[in-house]
Formats: sequence, structure tokens, C-alpha cells
Amino acid sequence: MTPHTSHLTPQALSFSFELFPPRTPQGKEKLPAIIGKLAAVQPNYFSVTYGAGGSAQDGTYDTVVKVVEQTGVAAAPHLSCVGSTRAHIAELLDRYRAAGVKRIVALRGDLPATAMDAGAPGEFRYANELVSFIREQHGEHFRIEVAAYPEMHPQAPDPRGDFDNFVRKVNAGAHAAITQYFFAPDAYFDFMERCAKAGVEVPVIPGIMPILNGAQLLRFSDACGAEVPRWIRLRLAEFGDDKASLQDFGLEVVARLAETLLAGGAPGLHFYTLNQAEPTLRLWRALRLPEPLSP
Repeated sequence: MTPHTSHLTPQALSFSFELFPPRTPQGKEKLPAIIGKLAAVQPNYFSVTYGAGGSAQDGTYDTVVKVVEQTGVAAAPHLSCVGSTRAHIAELLDRYRAAGVKRIVALRGDLPATAMDAGAPGEFRYANELVSFIREQHGEHFRIEVAAYPEMHPQAPDPRGDFDNFVRKVNAGAHAAITQYFFAPDAYFDFMERCAKAGVEVPVIPGIMPILNGAQLLRFSDACGAEVPRWIRLRLAEFGDDKASLQDFGLEVVARLAETLLAGGAPGLHFYTLNQAEPTLRLWRALRLPEPLSP
């Protein structure tokens, strides 16, 4: 597999951190310190997720505002559209614009479990429709990131159909894409070769995630369709309850992956932080990424 070649200079690389709205009072109490530690390395922006069917939209808004007010770093709320209406999405967009938000991560999203058997109510079915709607309503005000799946979306019928869906999102007006996390760099390089052949030129930022807990990683990966290679699964099982050794191993694996991606032309990295600062910063330092000098 030939690594994708990028003409971006090191200064143009994009590094971003993903947070989720805290689900507990303890999580809310800890979040400002986490944000502060992560913001100290001056990422390009934070993204903030929300739950299935928009179940945590207020939490997303509050977290976005907290990031901007506390750090001055840009924040991009995730906005999913399945099961929603044009009026509701328009209201959310207006709310974010009024708060000074200039980036959106536009996603199809998943329906709540209670609605899975009831079809997909609402006026949007796919993320490309959401991207088009944002463009219609707000022109170029928002920079729009969309999702990419080098290993295929778990609900896609086949790789070609999944890639065609990605191209539709880009053609609808997306500025860039963030991938689901993965562990096989060739999956990313193959995806970029397909983008080149299709004339897709937007930056595609690979997502990476620290390995903190073997069972958690396998559960997340099974749910989102991320392939965990057999040799990694076996090594994780071997560590058992030795959390420190498991995390040291995980650091080596993900750092080597990230180095390969950057050396192969990836235009940056998107860190799935799991709302923990130290594992992400360990990885940041292992990659020798820039750390601003203290005043």
C-alpha cells in the first residue's frame, strides 16, 4: 500500500481533541481541569459529542461554551440529524452561531433504542442532507467536518456504497473529514487513494484513541466497526489486571500508528480523549508534538 502524499507543511497540520458532555456530577466537576490541561498544548479545536437522537444537546452546548469561555480555543459541536426536523436543526444552528461557534461536526447519528423499530422519523435521513442544509441556511459561516470510515461504517451494505456516501457528504459542502479510530494504517492510506481517484481533495484527519482498558476498547470497537487486530487482542488479554503495563503497551501501539500516519502524509490527528487528559497528553509527548513554553 502506497502512503498518501501530502503537500501540507508541518505548520498546517491540524490537531484536535474530542470531549463528551459529562454524564455525572463528578464528571462535570472534573471537566474544567481536563479542558485546561488539554488546552495548554494549544490544539486547533475541541469537538464535543452528543448522544443518540440528540439526547444530550444541552450538555453539548454547555460543554462547547465552557471550552470557549475557559480557554479561548475553538469548539465544534457534533450535530446529528436523523430523527430531527429542519426547524429543530435550524434552531440549533442559530443558537450555536449566536454563541460564536464557527465549526460544526455534521453527522447522521443514531436513533435512540426506543425508536429503532419505528423507522427513522424526521426530515433528514443522511449526513449529506444535513451538510446541504447548513450551507443553505448559513453559507460559509460554519466550517463543516464530516465522518469518514476507512474500515467501512458498521451499518453500510458494502465498501463502495459507504465510500459513495462519503463523497456525497463532501460534495454537499464539507470542508474536511474526521475518521473513526482504527489500528491498521493501510486502511487509511487505501481510503486516501480512493479519495484521490474520486477527486476528493478535502483533508481527512485520522482519529486515534489511547488504549486505557482492554474490555472497554473491545466493546467500543465492536459497536463502531473498528477492527482490533488479533495480535493486539491477545496482548491485551495477556496483561490481565496489570493496568499500567497495558497502558504502556497501548501507548506504544497508538504512537507507532500515529507516527506512520503523519509520515505517510496525514494532515493531522484527531484524539478521542475519553474525557481524560493524561493519556492523551502522554501520547502527545510520545509523538513530540509542540508544547508551548510556559509564560
